[in-house]
Amino acid sequence: MRIRDPQDWNRPLDATVAPDMTTDAAGQHDSTTSESETATVDRLLADTTTWAVVGLSNNTERAAYGVARVLQRAGKRVVPVHPGAETVHGEQGYASLADIPFPVDVVDVFVRSELAGAVADEAVAIGAKAVWFQLDVIDEDAAARVRAAGLDMVMDRCPAIELGRR
Repeated sequence: MRIRDPQDWNRPLDATVAPDMTTDAAGQHDSTTSESETATVDRLLADTTTWAVVGLSNNTERAAYGVARVLQRAGKRVVPVHPGAETVHGEQGYASLADIPFPVDVVDVFVRSELAGAVADEAVAIGAKAVWFQLDVIDEDAAARVRAAGLDMVMDRCPAIELGRR
C-alpha cells in the first residue's frame, strides 16, 4: 500500500501525485538523503512504540490527524499533545509533553518551524528517545541541540510517507 503525502490526502486516489523529491523514479533515495539519516528513520519506525504527536487534535483536515492514524495502523501508540488535551483516535490527550505520565519514544512535531525548537527542548527534558520534525518543519539549531543531548533527530520528513516506502 502506498501512503500519499498528507498534503494530497484530500485529492482523489486516482489523481496525479507529485513525485517525492527524496527518491528517484525507481524509488531509490538520492544523494540528499544520507545513509545515516535513512538508518535513523528505519530504526525509529521499527523499534519504537510510543509516539507523542504535538499538534494532534480532532481536526480531520489537519495532516497530524491522518499521520497519527497511519502510525496507529503500524502498531504505534499515539499520544495527542495539544493545548485542548483532546482524546484523538481513542487515546487520551495531554496539554503538554510534561503532562504525559509515561515514557515517550518519539516526539512527532506538527507545529510551525519557529515553535519547533521549544518543543524539541521539551522532548529532551522529558527523556524522549527521538524527535521527528514533520515536512516543512525545519530548525537546524534545535536539531543540533537534540543530537547534542544524545537523541535521534529526523527533520522535514513524514513517518506516514516513510512507512509507505517500506
